[in-house]
Parts: sequence; C-alpha cells; structure tokens
Amino acid sequence: MIENTKAIVINTIKYGDTSLIATCYTEKRGLKTYMLKGVLKAKKAKVKAAYFQPLTQLHLTANHNTKGALNSIREIEVINFYNAIYSDIKKQSITLFLSEILYYSIKEEEQNISLFNYLEASLLWLDAHEDISNFHLLFLLNLTKYLGFYPETKNKDFPYFDLLEGKFINTYKLNTISGEKITQFKKLLGINFDVIERVNFNASNRQDVLSILIQYFEFHIEGFKKPKSLNVLKSVFS
Repeated sequence: MIENTKAIVINTIKYGDTSLIATCYTEKRGLKTYMLKGVLKAKKAKVKAAYFQPLTQLHLTANHNTKGALNSIREIEVINFYNAIYSDIKKQSITLFLSEILYYSIKEEEQNISLFNYLEASLLWLDAHEDISNFHLLFLLNLTKYLGFYPETKNKDFPYFDLLEGKFINTYKLNTISGEKITQFKKLLGINFDVIERVNFNASNRQDVLSILIQYFEFHIEGFKKPKSLNVLKSVFS
C-alpha cells in the first residue's frame, strides 16, 4: 500500500556495502522499517543517506507492506529542518541518546498521533532553545505518559517511590527510591519544557535522576537496554 506520512528517524543499520535498513516512527503507521538499497553509493538518488541522521523529521511516500516484509520509500523530503541539533555537541549527544531510548522503547506498528506529536514538538523545542541541560530528563519522564507508565502522583508526599509499581508509597520495600533522590525526581513531575530551566539540578542531581529514569524504563519495557551513548551523555553534562 502506497502512503504519504510524516516520519522521524529512530535507527539505521548498514546492510552490505551499499545499503541501509532504517527504522522510523511514522505518523500514520507507528514503527516502520525500510530497506534503502544502494543508498550509500548512489550520488544522485532521491533517497540519500544524509536524510537518515538520528531523529531527522521526514515526509515519506512509502510502500508499506502488510505481511511483515521490509518497506520501501518512493519519495522523501526533510521537513522541520533543525538549525542546531547536529552542530551543538550537547544537543547532538542528547539526540543520539534519545534515538537509542526510542529504539528500545517503541514496539508498536500502529498509529499513535499523540506520541508522534510529542516527539515532533519536543525535538523542535530542543533545536530552538539554549538551556537544555535537563531536557533529556523531562523528555524521558513525559515519554512514559505515551508508553503507559507515567508515575501515579496522588500520594507524591509519601517518602518512597516504587519503581516497579510506578507510585509513591509510605513504607520501604525493594526497588524504591527515597531521600534526596526522590526529592530531585519530584521536581520533574507535572511540568513542561517551557519551565525546565527553573529546575535546579547540579551535575550530581542530574546523574541521579537520569539513573532513576533508566532503571524505571528497564522495569517497565521488556527487552529495554541501556543506551550505548549513556556514558557520553553523562560526560557531556557532568
């Protein structure tokens, strides 16, 4: 079936010497994987390897198969051009990290307009703003809304947060956080990117909250893996 859809590049893998396999999150069909034959050697082709940098926003005319086979792209254009994401070292590090997070988190080949719109708008915000040291933390937390495990906040004054249950509790048990870590974690609850610069994290707080969020994802997403770019990200924001 030939379809037009917006898409966000999640991952690319080299296939042979000349081709790529690209995984994209599409507006109309959720997660889709495309075979890009000869894209690494064809200099004048409509589909270029440069279009498939992490989290590039595209408009595709694609042939979407219904029997599990790899899909193909007929026409392509870059939309919502980024000005700084691929040139600013901090934004570039965040982008690589988030692309891995999304690759291990999103599984469904079905439409989810709310999730697509969240990704699209968040990335444009990242590109346009300068105070982005805490962006990846809030991005991960708010992503859980669309993946189905945002923390239950009705008892957020309780002293423990149960990572497995995703809620605040009054007594200690395994897989909980407490003390200074829970205090810092709570700063992100219920806010949006427009107030993220008001969240006062030092480097240690930022690393603690990031570790909490990674662990939270590990508990709630089967097969989730720590991104290879995690150490690079921690180094950039230390």
